[in-house]
Amino acid sequence: MTKVTAQYQRPLIISRDTQRCGGDRAARTPPGQTITRKWPVLHFGSAPHIDRDAWGLRVWGLCENPYTLSFDEFMQLPQVDVKCDIHCVTHWSRLDNIFTGVQTKTLIALAKPKPEASFVLQHAASEPGGDFTVNVPLEEFTQDDCILAYLHDGNELAAEHGYPVRGIVPRLYFWKGAKWITGIELRDTDAPGFWEQNGYHMHGDPWAEERFGW
Repeated sequence: MTKVTAQYQRPLIISRDTQRCGGDRAARTPPGQTITRKWPVLHFGSAPHIDRDAWGLRVWGLCENPYTLSFDEFMQLPQVDVKCDIHCVTHWSRLDNIFTGVQTKTLIALAKPKPEASFVLQHAASEPGGDFTVNVPLEEFTQDDCILAYLHDGNELAAEHGYPVRGIVPRLYFWKGAKWITGIELRDTDAPGFWEQNGYHMHGDPWAEERFGW
């Protein structure tokens, strides 16, 4: 279970993996990972330049209440801070990040998912104007420490890190939270996203080193 405290102006959620062995850095670092204090930039193609005022989040699929939010509407929803670790499939980890945003479980609850909804496909902007996708089981996407974030360590996300909003799914490899997210599709079947179609693992558990293959 994640730990929730009333620290700062927003509730602080500490990811379960970040609490391993009382926060011991070695215990929190999955096999094959090297800790870095930097935040390397990794994505396919160029970072899209998105006008925040024109950004929208669409939630649809197997739900009773599909909807679309503007950035201003997104910002009116309850927010949390999440303390978590980043584990990249390319073998680096960055510990003790603070992301601020809206819990995914809040966004999914608003959509009123149908009983058969078991997976989400995150949709995101990409250059040149394409649709980048990432798949995650719905149960894992709606854990307490999963959010759509607009701040990292108190600062707006840089364009190369997903401005204005990106997905954060701390217990999986970091690619499982889509940068530049624009949509959440609720599905009854799993479907490979962009990186999964190009050889990455369908699940992506860093503790099991699920880097490649299905």
